[in-house]
Amino acid sequence: MQRPRVLVVALGGTIAMTVDQTGRVTPSLTAQQLVDAVPGLADAGLDIDVLSFRSQPGASLTIADIIELYGEITRRLGGGLTGVVITQGTDTIEETAYLLDLLHPGPQPIVVTGAMRNPTQAGADGPANLLAAIRVAASPAARDLGCLVVLADDIHAARRVRKSHSTSVATFVSPNGGPLGHLVEGSAIIVNRLPGRHTLPAPRDRLPRIGLYTATLGDDGSMMEGVARAVDGLVVAGFGVGHVPEPWLPALTTVGARIPVVLTSRTGSGPVLAGTYGFPGSESDLLGRGMIPAGLLDPYKARILLMLALAAGRDHEQISAAFAAAGGLGPVTDWP
Repeated sequence: MQRPRVLVVALGGTIAMTVDQTGRVTPSLTAQQLVDAVPGLADAGLDIDVLSFRSQPGASLTIADIIELYGEITRRLGGGLTGVVITQGTDTIEETAYLLDLLHPGPQPIVVTGAMRNPTQAGADGPANLLAAIRVAASPAARDLGCLVVLADDIHAARRVRKSHSTSVATFVSPNGGPLGHLVEGSAIIVNRLPGRHTLPAPRDRLPRIGLYTATLGDDGSMMEGVARAVDGLVVAGFGVGHVPEPWLPALTTVGARIPVVLTSRTGSGPVLAGTYGFPGSESDLLGRGMIPAGLLDPYKARILLMLALAAGRDHEQISAAFAAAGGLGPVTDWP
């Protein structure tokens, strides 16, 4: 029987950091060094390939980096890989993972992991997270689940996962539906699944510029107009179930007639509603003005989806269908 083969790709981040001459940590470890530091991996019964692709903090990764990385992964998947593990900084995992999830139609799992404690600290969590991620990537149970995020022995769907705490090793959560599964005695156990998978082609030309504007108390919307003039699409992170201040409405209506505007909630969990409230600036008022509801997608995920949908040439109706499916508001068969 052929042994599973997993590609480990290093992008940098806390998991790869060591102390520099200033006494602070910066990314420096290679993929091979990360793999070599994992206890028990040699006895896991699988083969490991390594690729040091970037050496950056998570905050400095770009959309273009991840698209280029996926191109490299695609070329290597044809060589018989069972799965792929990506190590990176946790600051942007929830966004990079969802971008990869939307790009990857294949059955092989792509698993993103990292660490909250760098290798110089007591209780560094990087080796354990990397071992767990490799085991998930090699597991038949993870096939056809798209891109996953694995930390602290929890297996999260890229579409759901969020970083919820700035320092806790248990920072990654899936507030809308919970984790897909867990590592139990070294095995990936899947306890629930998403209703469908959604993918879009990788952009080949200029990436659309997508703005993200958050509703705050007393904001009159004038700054939003400036943001909107510089972008191809806009995500609004509204109050609660999708509300904005009433003074925003003239500008938001004008912006929505020019570019797609997606309505999300700034709360971090729960859906944008569609027809409960009726006051000016309520969710039903905004949807009546042509805003696109994001459902259960948070603002950061919505920005990624809108970017890829516009890059693929989708129109307003198709973008609305994509958000209905990805946000849990419509059937997955309506995916454009």
